[in-house]
Amino acid sequence: MRMLRNTAGAALVALCLVATLTGCGLGTAGGRILSGSLSGPVEDVESLEGLHIGVGSKNFSENIILGKMAISLLASAGADVTDLTNIPGSASAREAHLQGQIDAMWEYTGTGWIAYLGEEKPIPDEQEQYEAVRKRDLDENQLVWLPPAPMNNTYGFAMTQATKKKLGISKLSELPTVPVEERTFCVESEFTNRPDGLPGMLKTYGVPQGRPNGVPDGNLKTFQTGAIYSATDAGKCNFGEVFTTDGRIKALDLVVLEDDKQYFPKYNVSLVVREEVLDDYPQIADLFAPVSEELTDEELIELNARVDVDGEEAVDVAWEWLVEKGFVTEE
Repeated sequence: MRMLRNTAGAALVALCLVATLTGCGLGTAGGRILSGSLSGPVEDVESLEGLHIGVGSKNFSENIILGKMAISLLASAGADVTDLTNIPGSASAREAHLQGQIDAMWEYTGTGWIAYLGEEKPIPDEQEQYEAVRKRDLDENQLVWLPPAPMNNTYGFAMTQATKKKLGISKLSELPTVPVEERTFCVESEFTNRPDGLPGMLKTYGVPQGRPNGVPDGNLKTFQTGAIYSATDAGKCNFGEVFTTDGRIKALDLVVLEDDKQYFPKYNVSLVVREEVLDDYPQIADLFAPVSEELTDEELIELNARVDVDGEEAVDVAWEWLVEKGFVTEE
């Protein structure tokens, strides 16, 4: 979901993107663009006629849903939109944005601060984290982060109801009370090496990775992102690495342990637009402000579940949400 900035692949991706967005097999979603008429809180937003804009996203459900949402809103406002959603990996998507191959995409404040801007420590306060990312990325890369949504799709660790009952814990700070043999974790391989990942979390909560009296390496099992949820539900480990707005948490009735020491960065989502595009069409900010305000954790959990659990298409889920919330009407 979120890749580190300093990877060998990033340089190759950059070279590919200089030629064309798809020149090295950089797949995108494309597909249908659903549009109608603006209504409700955005009805009086000035037309975007004359704007040609490429909208990107990463290749996981939530970001694709948000990308499709942006595409429908912009198209309904009169813009000529190119759908470049479903770019494989954060590094590729970010490079496309930096190179001007895409003009707008939804990004996460924690990803911007840690993975893209190279900081090591997150800022605990959500607003301060946003403002710090906004200033740095504007100054250094001419990318504007619009006001963030209240949703926070951060990392977490989930367990089944049965595990909660057996171990009697609800917070990560209670991990030291769990017997060593019960401190079993299902994680992605990347998460075991991230600066904001597993080793730092376990150290923060007093059960260091690789220590006999902490979390021995034999207690770790690695899976692909999507497989962690089913593996945790099936009891292959007691604690599974999750993203806190993933709909599978609700569908499987998993319980997320409270990050009571606030180890994990805040990952509020924000539409990030190239400065030159926003200078020419400042009404983009007015178009997205009320939409971002509606994007809570609860809303994203429901939308993500419709795609990841129920198998619906992201473009339909995004469009129906915009209609339901009164931002667009069908023509």
